[in-house]
Amino acid sequence: MDHQQYQNCIEACLRCAAECQECASFCLREEEAPIMTKCIQLDMECAAICYAAAQLMSLGSQFVNEVCRICADICEACAKECGRHEADHCQRCAVECTACAEECRKMEFAAQE
Repeated sequence: MDHQQYQNCIEACLRCAAECQECASFCLREEEAPIMTKCIQLDMECAAICYAAAQLMSLGSQFVNEVCRICADICEACAKECGRHEADHCQRCAVECTACAEECRKMEFAAQE
């Protein structure tokens, strides 16, 4: 598959990474930042894997199947954690993480066919 076939997933990964970075940044500025450490950590991990996945898909890497699986797993964990918090930025992050996980799962299964 060339990178055009990954375009929806690439875009979802980039949106998710940006939202995760914004969420982490907002969480760090909250008064209860010390109790948000798991959220912040997952935001940073999710952003990192989303950027990596987008880059590898753009390159047409042979490892896209594995990377998309890991990306989906981390996005799902981040969505679950962010979904536990009422802050708007956490809720937006949860939505983008869920959407990204869904797109990554499509890529994972498409690569198996």
